[in-house]
Amino acid sequence: MPSSNPKAEDKEPTAGQDLLEQAKEVVLSTEQVMAQAVAGLKLQDSSRAKLDDPESTLDLSELNRTGSASAKQVLLQAVSDAVASNRPQPKKFAFWSTQPVTKLDEQVTTNEWIEPNKDVSLIRQEPYTLPGGFTWVTLDLNDASNLKELYTLLNENYVEDDDAMFRFDYQPEFIKWSLQPPGWKREWHVGVRVEKSGKLVGFIAAIPSNLKAYDKVLKVVDINFLCVHKKLRSKRVAPVLIREITRRVNLTGVFQAAYTAGVVLPTPVSTCRYWHRSLNPKKLVDVRFSHLARNMTMQRTVKLYKLPDQPKTKGYRRITPKDMDKAHKLLEEYLKKFNLCPIFSKEEFRHWFTPKEGIIDCFVVADEKGNITDLTSYYCLPSSVMHHPVHKSVRAAYSFYNVATKTPWLELMNDALISAKNVQMDVYNALDLMDNKKFFMPLKFGAGDGNLQYYLYNWRCPSMQPEDIALILM
Repeated sequence: MPSSNPKAEDKEPTAGQDLLEQAKEVVLSTEQVMAQAVAGLKLQDSSRAKLDDPESTLDLSELNRTGSASAKQVLLQAVSDAVASNRPQPKKFAFWSTQPVTKLDEQVTTNEWIEPNKDVSLIRQEPYTLPGGFTWVTLDLNDASNLKELYTLLNENYVEDDDAMFRFDYQPEFIKWSLQPPGWKREWHVGVRVEKSGKLVGFIAAIPSNLKAYDKVLKVVDINFLCVHKKLRSKRVAPVLIREITRRVNLTGVFQAAYTAGVVLPTPVSTCRYWHRSLNPKKLVDVRFSHLARNMTMQRTVKLYKLPDQPKTKGYRRITPKDMDKAHKLLEEYLKKFNLCPIFSKEEFRHWFTPKEGIIDCFVVADEKGNITDLTSYYCLPSSVMHHPVHKSVRAAYSFYNVATKTPWLELMNDALISAKNVQMDVYNALDLMDNKKFFMPLKFGAGDGNLQYYLYNWRCPSMQPEDIALILM
């Protein structure tokens, strides 16, 4: 901001101005803000008015001569104001402030709904209004053309890393598996098309689930695949998609939901972090998914992450149909100790844990009597590699649900790593929830730079630590 005195820059600096220059230097060194003129420090209006006033400057000069402690106090205040004004301001969350979610500063001690369930007859019957030029569509994922359209939308516009180097590449069969569990509803696969061209430019989906939150069992939906075409993100399509899927779900008598996001919204019930274990370190370094550690060569890195050719645990094998009921009971008992977890029916367990090549894999450990004592599983989700001359995809295994009752965690999960490596997975990813932290460091996992926030819609409960969470959403 220019000085109110157009000749100010030609004058000898006063002691007060020296004081402000010191403040500016501190701000530059600590906050790396842009260089600012003395009067350009972003102070509060009252401070700015005083500093722009020559008489105030003289007062500061006198203050500096007669009281060093007071001068320091003024300096610290100037620095504090300048630093504070350069920090990002909290988002107002205009949309989420209208929704039944806990507020960011809310202290929650209860475990209950935010808004009571409504009579279905009171739910809005007609769809919400989209911006002009767009229309609603309910996708049929059993129709090959609809499925291909959704795959293309997600492949080109869905989650990617901050550096735009990798983007989730949900394969068509993976999309069907994740969106058609027992009880799925076609009307919960909601799309938005451009009226003129018919192009699919938006999507959101819900699937039914039962969820335990502390001591309460909730009938919920899991929300996933919220995606809007990159060119339309200024059109405010996403809030309308959320309102519309909420309306459609409410019409079936369900009023709670679970969802995850990589960003902070009002208000996470927990924050988890991804950890990564290299299975193909050379490729991961080549595509810049990871990098060589200090003083490490590629040869030493490959040796560090080398795994045995075959699993070592006696009785370790891929799950079969005859194992399903026993494995379901094993997981059911294990999940009871967590504060947030799904409650799988037998049919749901069969859907989520029956191996499908390139989608989901599950292994169990059976003892001599045929009892299932341990279980490990992962789903397969490749990421497209942008702008690389050789590699077009990183094949990633994502830890799903694991139970160790007889086999030590390290042995069980080392066998899981071997199984993933043997089907050409490049990396094994896992969140720091459930008991996963037990094996991260010994099995050479490294902390990632991404967090995953867990949210509940229309439900408030005290926040949880990652190890209290046992919920995996795709």
